[in-house]
Amino acid sequence: MKINTLLLVLSIFSLNLASIEEQSDKLKILVYNTHGLPEIFISDDPKMRFPIIGKKTQDFDISLLQEDYAHHEELLSGLNKESLAIRGGMGGTLLCPFCTGSGLTSVFNLPNDWIVEVENNTYETCSGWLRGANDCFAYKGFQVIKITLPNNKRLYIVNTHMDAGRRDSDRSSRKRQLEHIIKTIKQKTSSEALIVAGDLNLNSKNLEDVKLLENFKEELRLSDAFEETKISKKWTILDYFLYKQGEELDLKIISTGEDESFVTGEGPLSDHPALIIELSL
Repeated sequence: MKINTLLLVLSIFSLNLASIEEQSDKLKILVYNTHGLPEIFISDDPKMRFPIIGKKTQDFDISLLQEDYAHHEELLSGLNKESLAIRGGMGGTLLCPFCTGSGLTSVFNLPNDWIVEVENNTYETCSGWLRGANDCFAYKGFQVIKITLPNNKRLYIVNTHMDAGRRDSDRSSRKRQLEHIIKTIKQKTSSEALIVAGDLNLNSKNLEDVKLLENFKEELRLSDAFEETKISKKWTILDYFLYKQGEELDLKIISTGEDESFVTGEGPLSDHPALIIELSL
């Protein structure tokens, strides 16, 4: 009888350990190019739009934003007091005092026992001063985000906005920027779970851009979470959510889609779709 009781206790204990080990956390992530150029270059009202965008980030655990160039304070006005917003590299250097920063901002609404570390990187190349979408007037780059969970398992996220423009020189610049991400990530990790997201400016209908994307995915062993997801035909697909499983941390995509609530009576809050992803860790 005592042996049977002991076996029963050990069995229950083992089941409890298994349930703890298999316990997962869910994350809701937003990927969004905010269309945040200075007012002189756009025809809508960014001072009205950006507080609304900021408020909408409250619905997400992580928001990966691009083109937060000229209206950062308006964005912050819409955030929760508890939200953590980390902005990318800034512009205004001696070499180019009128150049803007990367336009990247990552917003976190995570539990207090999750550790977030962010490293800002500037691309070593650009294409276009007065042509090719004028990318050289922005210090574009990428944020490497390391999130450490309470169980000490880690997740890496890259938030980026790459060169625009359709010329060969623009595409060549995007190729070198992808290589910059690959080199940086491979120096940091080969085994942890990884997400790369943002406005890659790789047109899903351009064969040369698709080739760059496929090579990039192969180098980092990434999958496209939106491969089977239909996005409204009014958008050109330039924004992506790519991911890789970790040796200790599995990413399971629960759902992907477009949040069509990012609109006001005056129209969409940006000229890009709001991509939303739900996943479990």
